Amino acid sequence: MKNHLFNISTFLLLLALTACKTNGDDRKNKDATAEERLYLGQKPPGPMPEPFAPGIVTTQGWEYGGAITPDLKEFYFIREVIDEEGKPSQQFVLIQDHDGEWKDSVISARVGQPIFSPDGKTMHLGRRYKNRNKDGEWSEIKELPAPFDTLPIMRLSASKLGTYVFDERDTIGTIQYSVLKNGVRQSPKAFGEEINSGSRTAHPFIAPDETYLIWDSEREDGKGNSDIYISFRQQDGSWGKALNLGDRVNTEAWEAAASVTPDGKYLFFHRNMGSDAFENADIFWVSTEIIEDIRPKN
Repeated sequence: MKNHLFNISTFLLLLALTACKTNGDDRKNKDATAEERLYLGQKPPGPMPEPFAPGIVTTQGWEYGGAITPDLKEFYFIREVIDEEGKPSQQFVLIQDHDGEWKDSVISARVGQPIFSPDGKTMHLGRRYKNRNKDGEWSEIKELPAPFDTLPIMRLSASKLGTYVFDERDTIGTIQYSVLKNGVRQSPKAFGEEINSGSRTAHPFIAPDETYLIWDSEREDGKGNSDIYISFRQQDGSWGKALNLGDRVNTEAWEAAASVTPDGKYLFFHRNMGSDAFENADIFWVSTEIIEDIRPKN
């Protein structure tokens, strides 16, 4: 009888241990699955740029303005389509994670280049923006207050401190910034020649902690056409010299409109893969190791 009871107890103990191990494995699998679902389920790139989401986002057509929300559950971009009459138009597209399944939808016609505030509560669209409420819904498009409401801003990026950096469509070649001082928005000022040199200087992205600034420009040290540059903030608050991101990112083609993902892991940028007519512009991504490789070691 004792042996029988011992066998039953042993069996129940083994069963409990097996159940614990199975539950642990299931949790690991769920965690791994959640990780794999990020970024539209795409395999993350290494130190060499790769087209983002081939066949889903990146195609033989024109895609631009890729931006992902800080919770990594929504990816926005602009896509050009050709209608039955052969006329092109641009769509503002959302690809959203619905319980582990990514689904795309057209929000509207193009309304600006999307860049998200670090807290994810504001979608900047040049001189316009949307706010996100507590239920996760976006407001209607709003205009920034003066003087920004009259400026032809192509792209505006914001830091955690509320600093704006932006360009202007009519004066390509000058990137400006506007800081918050005691909660009051200050008048825009132009960056110095470290940033505003060369031609076609545009599409700025400021790091959330303001430790670096990324933009694109045509410069004498470039690889050809527009290249992507970075400047690191110095200890005295000034900006360091412009550093070309190198030939892994920059080629003889047009590279522009770069930004870093909210988790700090990847650099997204855009490259012209077609002719001078830009009929095939693609969205690329690469590990931000490429930034650390050229960060000055002080």
